[in-house]
Amino acid sequence: MPRVTRSHTIRRHLVDGGLVDLRLTEEEEKAGPDGPDTDGFSLRQQRDEGGTLVVVAGAYGPNWLRTLAELSGRLEQRHIKCTVIAEAPGVADHEVMVRWATSAELQARAADQAARQAPLKSLLQQQEAQQRAEEEKRAFEDAGQFGLF
Repeated sequence: MPRVTRSHTIRRHLVDGGLVDLRLTEEEEKAGPDGPDTDGFSLRQQRDEGGTLVVVAGAYGPNWLRTLAELSGRLEQRHIKCTVIAEAPGVADHEVMVRWATSAELQARAADQAARQAPLKSLLQQQEAQQRAEEEKRAFEDAGQFGLF
């Protein structure tokens, strides 16, 4: 059975990430994403198809699309370990469903990140090797040892 996701935990992660908690009422949430004058988010608890308690995070304000991208990115960071689902029953366009990520999802994210970073990592290793070789060559030359060719 999947773990229960509590709104206070998700709220803490988002506020720590610099997002503003609007704490909207149900009526204010139903007014739509353009209702509040400031950008921010609001959370509510909901049950998913399997009956597990999850959190629905909604982005509100004039620039709600940017706020939605920020909260999705924040919650899917490696140390927070959440999965954000945009297309779920009972979730509007400006909302996402949030639940704890499974081990398989976390491993897949780590593998994707490693694959994206591989070319950069390889380039850095080559540059470091060239720099070390040049430093060794300079050290030999400073010691009076020169190459034969």
